[in-house]
Amino acid sequence: MEGSMEWKDRIDKWKTKQEKRGNKLNPDDSDDDDDKNDDEYMLLAEARQPLWRKVPIPSSQINPYRIVIVLRLVVLCFFLKFRITTPATDAVPLWLASVVCELWFALSWILDQLPKWAPVTRETYLDRLALRYDREGEACRLAPIDFFVSTVDPLKEPPLITANTVLSILAADYPVDRTSCYVSDDGASMLLFDTLSETAEFARRWVPFCKKFAVEPRAPEFYFSQKMDYLKDKVQPTFVKERRAMKREYEEFKVRVNALVAKAQKKPEEGWVMQDGTPWPGNNTRDHPGMIQVYLGTQGALDVEGHELPRLVYVSREKRPGYDHHKKAGAMNALVRVSAVLTNAPFILNLDCDHYVNNSKAVREAMCFLMDPQLGRKLCYVQFPQRFDGIDSHDRYANRNVVFFDINMKGLDGIQGPVYVGTGCVFNRQALYGYDPPRPEKRPKMTCDCWPSWCCCCCCFGGGKQRRGKKDKSKGGGADSGDEPRRGLLGFYRKRSGKKDKLGGKKGGGLGKKHPRAFELEEIEEGLEGYEELERSSLMSQKSFEKRFGQSPVFIASTLVEDGGLPQGAAADPASLIKEAIHVISCGYEEKTEWGKEIGWIYGSVTEDILTGFKMHCRGWKSVYCTPARAAFKGSAPINLSDRLHQVLRWALGSVEIFMSRHCPLWYAYGGRLKWLERFAYTNTIVYPFTSIPLLAYCTIPAVCLLTGKFIIPTLNNLASIWFIALFLSIIATGVLELRWSGVSIEDWWRNEQFWVIGGVSAHLFAVFQGLLKVLGGVDTNFTVTSKAAADETDAFGELYLFKWTTLLVPPTTLIIINMVGIVAGVSDAVNNGYGSWGPLFGKLFFSFWVIVHLYPFLKGLMGRQNRTPTIVVLWSILLASIFSLVWVRIDPFIPKAKGPILKPCGVEC
Repeated sequence: MEGSMEWKDRIDKWKTKQEKRGNKLNPDDSDDDDDKNDDEYMLLAEARQPLWRKVPIPSSQINPYRIVIVLRLVVLCFFLKFRITTPATDAVPLWLASVVCELWFALSWILDQLPKWAPVTRETYLDRLALRYDREGEACRLAPIDFFVSTVDPLKEPPLITANTVLSILAADYPVDRTSCYVSDDGASMLLFDTLSETAEFARRWVPFCKKFAVEPRAPEFYFSQKMDYLKDKVQPTFVKERRAMKREYEEFKVRVNALVAKAQKKPEEGWVMQDGTPWPGNNTRDHPGMIQVYLGTQGALDVEGHELPRLVYVSREKRPGYDHHKKAGAMNALVRVSAVLTNAPFILNLDCDHYVNNSKAVREAMCFLMDPQLGRKLCYVQFPQRFDGIDSHDRYANRNVVFFDINMKGLDGIQGPVYVGTGCVFNRQALYGYDPPRPEKRPKMTCDCWPSWCCCCCCFGGGKQRRGKKDKSKGGGADSGDEPRRGLLGFYRKRSGKKDKLGGKKGGGLGKKHPRAFELEEIEEGLEGYEELERSSLMSQKSFEKRFGQSPVFIASTLVEDGGLPQGAAADPASLIKEAIHVISCGYEEKTEWGKEIGWIYGSVTEDILTGFKMHCRGWKSVYCTPARAAFKGSAPINLSDRLHQVLRWALGSVEIFMSRHCPLWYAYGGRLKWLERFAYTNTIVYPFTSIPLLAYCTIPAVCLLTGKFIIPTLNNLASIWFIALFLSIIATGVLELRWSGVSIEDWWRNEQFWVIGGVSAHLFAVFQGLLKVLGGVDTNFTVTSKAAADETDAFGELYLFKWTTLLVPPTTLIIINMVGIVAGVSDAVNNGYGSWGPLFGKLFFSFWVIVHLYPFLKGLMGRQNRTPTIVVLWSILLASIFSLVWVRIDPFIPKAKGPILKPCGVEC
């Protein structure tokens, strides 16, 4: 009742406003017309509502959490004061090492904790988005989007997995004329080329089936393998029949793809040959031309029901010896340029080849933020959490990363936005071009910028304003741009008219070959609006534009169309567009440009995702974390111990590279608009590998204490005991309250804590030394692609128990051995020395058991299946057997003991 009254009030207010504006409402309408008008008014009112909202965390949950954080910080200060002022005189080296480690742990905790001070959760309204931009009977006004799928090695990234990802994209719940899918094949594989051809043919039947019956997920491998009642909510009588037929079609599709994979196992001596008899251009994967193939989206490419299909494009960039191709970041930048030439959607969604669309409405979820009139203009990207299939129920090696995605990322969303994690992210194309976000109009300052803002002195009236305007134009912003922050950068080509300066006077590029120029700039300018003559005087020079974006007039013109779509002059000749697309993926196109420096994915680290998002946030852009009820995307993760450690090693090495580069958050962009808490978060993402050194030392200290009989803490008094207990309780309270507001289970939290130790003493440690060798010694490290093949169907988690030797296993194994030896030695010593030595032993045993318990998942992975014998049984058997053996030797029951006084030989001194 209250809701209907509120609606009536809003409708009455709306009618009053319409009458004031002169829109007279007819009072003679019939009751039916009034009802229709009321419904229309309600729809209009609903469409004007926000597309999203922040869901605040209840104060009963977040306030105690913050109080405990403050209390823990106070207790930590007093604890460190006690540790520093109370040395262990009999073990100074051990005490000093432990204090240094604890100081570093305290700093790491602060860097990790502060960004989680104000976590937020967001909620979207898809119905309002549809009412505003996609109403029935009206032209769809949803923004176009380009999907990017990247792959390198089709043998480690099976084509069937990539095909499922592509099929889930083509079947997404989004207008087909506004969806394009670009697949980057950085391995120039004919196997993937042929697989996409088969995928395009199968999509003609799969896409209409998905949209007719609204199935989820829309990746056929995962849809047909899910264990659920597929008849739920399906009322169409033909559903069962068509589902069986579609499953049969998919099995045939799998047979054809697997036949291609089997054929590709052995490469012919003369190289691969395509179906028309011509040699495959990518036979030499390190020396081949650029290749582009459009499978769907052209005239005649319709589904079996006669409807249009989204565009599907295969892209393999040119590679030549002697060029640095910058791995994944270079491939993504090539896709940015190709898509700008062919479709130029204003938004880009990038996915790894093993991450399929699990929620067909995921793009609409992102558009609730990106198309919001207020927030959308300030957003550089919308990041979705990563969710995974095929992980064991206990998540032994914390593959799900639940703590990071459900706690840390929500905390960052309350500051300036989450970090970019490499996949499942919808980008604003303008942000990738290195532009600044819109800035509100500000009143001109009366002082120059050469003095602090509090200083009233000025060199000359208005001089600072002029200098600032010049500085911003050189960056591409322009202080006078107001709502058009890119005017200074884009002005030269947006606003010029009448002059015949041609862009691309140089016909070359790439390897020095003559690349055909499909368009000249003045042809494209016909589709752009003109500007006043006064504004043309402040335009950028032609050479500066080419230096920034490269010598492609089509691509440069596409950067001027902020709302997406091709300029009118460029869309006339598709064949010429393909030629221009080939040109922009030539290996020499980026030379002497700002690609990889200020534009696109940033080069200089194997974790290009962190670096790219960091640069955007430094410019003042914001990002948003979108967590729909149904996971937007799902992927695969390495469940094998060795593969998991190598994955973590690559991430950690990327962080070390950023730490030692000019982009380090500790000193980069202090004049920018990066918020302080966001800077702390980025600092934590690049310094965490260095925690491995104190962590390794701290895990070794308990064993050393047990073996030497020393301890890092002297005898405790009552006050010191209070600080120890308070610190211990505050750690527990922080964890419990964090789990309470985030919804993370205690098992996920504990697995994260365990793998923090496992990864810290292995992969992170190696990353630090490899990063030092790479930066200081120039020794580069090549990483292999993590295998994404599914486990054997006969054993769903067979890969989990597979043992693969790697040097990363050495440090954790050593720690386990020395701590077990220490425990045995400590217990044996206590048995020998009597009752009085058991008291000091308990503290040492506690720390040593703390190390072993944290390394327990590693020990399970090291021992493999062991015929399904529980690892804990093996572990306790070894410990008890060792202790019993030492005690047995000490007691020595089978040697007769002498009775009476013990006589000792005295020798010459008798």
